[in-house]
Amino acid sequence: MLTLVVLLVVLARGSLVRAHDLGDATGGLGRGQPTGYGRTRRPVTDRRFSPTDELQSSAVAESSPYLTATADAYDAVADLYADLARDSLDRLPLDRAMVAVFAELVRAAGPRPVVEAGCGPGYMTAHLRDLGLDAFGVDLSPALIDIARKDHPDLRFELGSMGAFDVADGELGGLVSWYSVIHIPPPELPPYFAEFRRVLAPGGYLLLGFFESEGGPVQQFDHKVTPAYRWPIDDLAALAREEEFVEVGRMLREPLEDERFRRGHLLMRRQAAAVS
Repeated sequence: MLTLVVLLVVLARGSLVRAHDLGDATGGLGRGQPTGYGRTRRPVTDRRFSPTDELQSSAVAESSPYLTATADAYDAVADLYADLARDSLDRLPLDRAMVAVFAELVRAAGPRPVVEAGCGPGYMTAHLRDLGLDAFGVDLSPALIDIARKDHPDLRFELGSMGAFDVADGELGGLVSWYSVIHIPPPELPPYFAEFRRVLAPGGYLLLGFFESEGGPVQQFDHKVTPAYRWPIDDLAALAREEEFVEVGRMLREPLEDERFRRGHLLMRRQAAAVS
């Protein structure tokens, strides 16, 4: 296993209010109760928000109270959140480097699509596209999906749950969860890793971005949009291992001057099927 641990203090100049200050992260949500397996993804032909989207969002959110609360919270600040998030990667060279490694590995493994789980306004999905990946986004917030479709009309964005992707088993070459697992209550998180394993092809890659607990246990914190959790990086890696993921690398980044918490990044690979 190749393990990369980076512990650097990067000082940011200025004191601009950014998406990190609004939501402590620059991802969306797309967090739904894990349900069902073996679906085939439906093509999306209309990129505009529609009544069908609203009905689908309601059906997904009703499966758990925290989903409804999270979706409503992001819908309420969607425009401001999107404005602050669009350029957030520009000042994060270490974060971009981790995403670039993920993209290189996925490209080398073969031409399979990649999903951003909890894509929010779609800036990371667009970045994945710019890195040469066939990327699409999924999110639970109708307002954020509407913004993503308007900002990136050449990309596909689906209203849905990262706990129940509308894709067939083993269809994807990669999955990025960029600060989208942070709002899931810890006891409910393991089934999401099972869903990640289901949709990834053997040998497919998983990239997680999250707030790291800096030596402490899993802990809830006062996220400025809706309740969220900081995780020990070893604990998240252990959850992934239980679903047949092996660690490829990790990166810990100390907070910038206007950030509160250390950032964690885990790059995992779904184990290939055993040869009998």
